[in-house]
Amino acid sequence: MNIKPLGDRVLILPAPAEEKTIGGIIIPDTAKEKPLQGEVVATGNGTKDDEMILKVGDQVLYGKYAGQELEFEGVKYLMMRQNDVLAILG
Repeated sequence: MNIKPLGDRVLILPAPAEEKTIGGIIIPDTAKEKPLQGEVVATGNGTKDDEMILKVGDQVLYGKYAGQELEFEGVKYLMMRQNDVLAILG
């Protein structure tokens, strides 16, 4: 990974949106729910006030509008602060 988040930021690879069909009709990508789950692929070092709790490989839940979307080498990621992560999935 060539992206290294700074401070208390983490880089998350969102889980793919589930394909939905209604009575044989496929719902287009634009109408799919934004995934609220993903995998941490890079972390910053934390700050003097906030220790970095998340680790690379953690499966996490985050808020619907959390983070900044970015695309790197054709893959879409979310960059967000550690505080925007709601939970680590066990």
